[in-house]
Amino acid sequence: MLLEGLYIITSFEQQDAEVTAMIELHKEHDIFKGHFPGNPVMPGVCMLQMIKELTEKATGKNLFLSVSSNIKFMAIINPEVNPVLKVAITISEEDGVVKIKNTSSFEDTVALKLSATFKVIA
Repeated sequence: MLLEGLYIITSFEQQDAEVTAMIELHKEHDIFKGHFPGNPVMPGVCMLQMIKELTEKATGKNLFLSVSSNIKFMAIINPEVNPVLKVAITISEEDGVVKIKNTSSFEDTVALKLSATFKVIA
């Protein structure tokens, strides 16, 4: 985990190419003290890293983000208000690449939609 202590995985379910994970953010993490003081917001780059790490867990492979063809941040994630996230990932693998479609949400609010391609690294 690149950002140690930022989150924990409270559940991880995988059926074929579908992964659903429940994530609990640690609102006390130092990253929220700087982003932004008094009004914490989950950084988009941290969301991307979290999705990469979940995809690595599902595939058992080390990955490098090579293409993000579609990324939409649709709602602000405040760890004090919405510390629990649902991360749904659909994975397809072919020719040394892993393609995903992701929807990340809290309660009934979609916070992020992402389509991305990862290269498998040794």
